Amino acid sequence: MLYCIWKGKEKANMSKLSLGVESPAPTGGAMAGSVAHFRELMLHPDSPIREIRHQPARPAEYAGLPEGIHPKLGQALAARGIGQLYCHQRETIDHVEGGRNVVVVTPTASGKTLCYNLPVWNRLLSDPQARAFYLFPTKALAEDQLAEFNASVDAMGADIRAFTYDGDTPQDARRAIRERAGVVLTNPDMLHAGILPHHTKWARCFENLRYVVLDELHYYRGVYGSHLANILRRLRRICEFYGSKPQFICCSATIANPRQLAESLTGEKVELVERNGAPAGEKYFVFYNPPVINRQLGIRRSYLHETRRIAMDLIEGGQQTLVFANNRLATEVLVTYLKDACARHPMGSEGVRGYRGGYLPKERREVERKLREGAIRAVVATNALELGIDIGSLDAVVMAGYPGAIASTWQRAGRAGRRTSTALAVLVASSNPVDQYIIEHPEYFFGQSPEHAQINPDNLEILINHLKCAAFELPVRTDESFGGHPAAGLCEFLNEAGLLHRSGDTWHWTSDPYPADAISLRSVSSDNFVVIDETGDPKVIAEVAYTAAPGELHEKAIYLHEARQYQVERLDFENRKAYVRRVECDYFTDAIDYTQVKELDRFESTGMGGAFARHGEVRVNRQIVGFKKVKFYTNENVGAGQLSLPEQEMHTTAFWLHFPKEFLAALGQFTPSEKQAGLIGLGNALRAVGALLLMSDPRDLGVALTEDIVSSLECWEPDLFLYDNFPGGVGLSAPLYRLAPKLLELAGQLIQACPCQEGCPSCVGPQGEVGERGKEAGLAILGLTGAGS
Repeated sequence: MLYCIWKGKEKANMSKLSLGVESPAPTGGAMAGSVAHFRELMLHPDSPIREIRHQPARPAEYAGLPEGIHPKLGQALAARGIGQLYCHQRETIDHVEGGRNVVVVTPTASGKTLCYNLPVWNRLLSDPQARAFYLFPTKALAEDQLAEFNASVDAMGADIRAFTYDGDTPQDARRAIRERAGVVLTNPDMLHAGILPHHTKWARCFENLRYVVLDELHYYRGVYGSHLANILRRLRRICEFYGSKPQFICCSATIANPRQLAESLTGEKVELVERNGAPAGEKYFVFYNPPVINRQLGIRRSYLHETRRIAMDLIEGGQQTLVFANNRLATEVLVTYLKDACARHPMGSEGVRGYRGGYLPKERREVERKLREGAIRAVVATNALELGIDIGSLDAVVMAGYPGAIASTWQRAGRAGRRTSTALAVLVASSNPVDQYIIEHPEYFFGQSPEHAQINPDNLEILINHLKCAAFELPVRTDESFGGHPAAGLCEFLNEAGLLHRSGDTWHWTSDPYPADAISLRSVSSDNFVVIDETGDPKVIAEVAYTAAPGELHEKAIYLHEARQYQVERLDFENRKAYVRRVECDYFTDAIDYTQVKELDRFESTGMGGAFARHGEVRVNRQIVGFKKVKFYTNENVGAGQLSLPEQEMHTTAFWLHFPKEFLAALGQFTPSEKQAGLIGLGNALRAVGALLLMSDPRDLGVALTEDIVSSLECWEPDLFLYDNFPGGVGLSAPLYRLAPKLLELAGQLIQACPCQEGCPSCVGPQGEVGERGKEAGLAILGLTGAGS
């Protein structure tokens, strides 16, 4: 048996989780005995436990309240029993009071909210005309923070008005908020499309804007962060017009480059606060690798089944558990499994809920409330619950698969034991090569700093789009800079496109379209699809992002929502609607896509043993061409279908390897199909180690094998692409090109170290998907580049 740690001294005995390994129950109730038993199980040759890390409880480090605090604020803090602050809170407040921009980086539940609320309250109490913007990545987080903000203001008896301002705000309330709100809680999307373009209606606010708070700073990476940096450029430009210069107060979970990210986003010098003074409870972190059930093919037990078993063991032991999955489909499958299991227990299936993007706001608020109240025993969520939404103190977190980043893993683990209780976090590895590397090399995970958050605000596509918005908001002077770049050349380009007109020393917006409305901050298109249930009276049950819709809402797809199955009857692509009806079936569907990458512009090229490493701009065309039906629990393929959906196109940057026909001719021991299998397998391995080398999320990189059309296989010269999975790129491909020898060396090590015989999901990919001799051919190709040893 494997025994999982329970919360609290009284529950230090462990509940049982069957792994087919018999072992006596631990004696005694001490936590130390429980940990010793875990370590004993690690010695068993069939043990799936790869690592157990103990984080001891940490005492608080305090500092006194700052001088000059408003009497009302001091009284309110005293009434809550707060006579001193954590050291990081005091340090942050000192920077703000000194007129400096600041970023504070401490773990989950360390009191970061007070870092910005205290100086804002203090300023508003002494200067009622002052204003502040609070920016949160999601509407849910803004609503959660508003409730906490108002509760504290009520305790002070202060006349400080705070309101959320987002897409859900009623039209008749918006004018009052603009005029009366001391603090506006919003999100980057609303600032971009609903506030900055209408700045004349917000004139009083911009004239008196003193603070801009950026919470969950680590969330602003990739294309979203690149957009936000340009939005803040526009914000500073408007503030300058109204004669204000707000301070930026930023908060983040742990990342490697918080100051660099904050300065890139805000365009200002920023002070760093990173010494954490908050106390923390004891925590145990377990690395779990599902047992191998077919050594020849390297097939392991399903990580979703193992996650279900671990989660059910904790739930049955009375532990409130949060299960994280990495995508919508895995989330819904796990919700189905856990609801089915809990239906056989007194708690019933309603004790388990799902939580992800696509659920309607009312559903998500209900789940959050019931979690806080303890009415729900388990929630299966995507990264939507990584953020700091208050869901109370949980006992355990189980992660179904490596989240793709060290920072995200710690953020998820931090959801358990949020106060001073003992907590457990379990990482269950999938067969993905990145998962297997992390789980089998725990020293890499625990020894590395979290990832750098990468943004590219000067991405030309993003920059020009926001310059359009800036020109709509205020005329652009001919000598003006935008983000440190002279605007004149870009304005000339927009003039030629008929969007701007020069009058004297300024460029004016002349086009009718409203530019901000056409720019999505998070995806290629701003149009989401709504899912309409036609089982009874038609009603909207969910929404799906534009880019995800073809794979999730194609005709005959089974759309999963809270463990209920809906079959898609019709996808109205033009009107962005999917019509579904409720069905009862024992399978789900998984889309099959085809991706083609075409070189547009080559920036750099260098030889690598007869092959070539290259870096440049590419066009990526992706199309959903079919789907397969997968049976619940057994994962059997029980059917398939063909589809013809519109193609999606994206321009981005890429690193790629070009293989001339002479290079492939040297692999005479392999057939053409085996060479292709080797290249496909090599691509899977390169993507895995590329993500580790860059310390980025593997989903930020796409992989594709393409080639020019040739008359015969003897002329075949394929390209193996690793491309930035964002429009315009976010700067991942250039370092991959520079690190190409190291990248190939690590790929060789990954493939050679895998114990499988002919390829498996943990190295080059399953033999059935890659092809015969894929592992052998992949290593031979690496050997010819000179980097395979």
